[in-house]
Amino acid sequence: MLNRLKNKYPHAISWSFGDNEKLADELAMLVVQGKKTATCSSLSGFFSDSEIPIIGGFNIILNSKQEPVCVIRTRSLRLIRFSEITQELAAKEGEGDLSLAYWQQEHKEFFSREGYFSEDMELVFEEFELIELCNNSY
Repeated sequence: MLNRLKNKYPHAISWSFGDNEKLADELAMLVVQGKKTATCSSLSGFFSDSEIPIIGGFNIILNSKQEPVCVIRTRSLRLIRFSEITQELAAKEGEGDLSLAYWQQEHKEFFSREGYFSEDMELVFEEFELIELCNNSY
């Protein structure tokens, strides 16, 4: 399946959400359900990846077993500080109760696990659209 998708989207990058298997599956499911249309990473985390999303680029989203779940296309990337995330942006991530408070708590914990958190840290906020669903159990 991954090879077929790589042939169909030759410049696509493949990756999974989060920093653990549970998050990879939960967040991929939110994309499949149409609830998650955005994600973010720390600026340092974004540039530490070997392949980074680009505007207009395709991304093959993997589950915890490294199996393709769906294909998304990056619509926008913006640099924003943690403290500048709004309720509207938090809701686009589709997580929890969609509130800014939930987003702040979960992302503070995530970035702390990554090794650094600050209210004024810079984030790369990515908005995307769902392009294709893969055969999966979601």
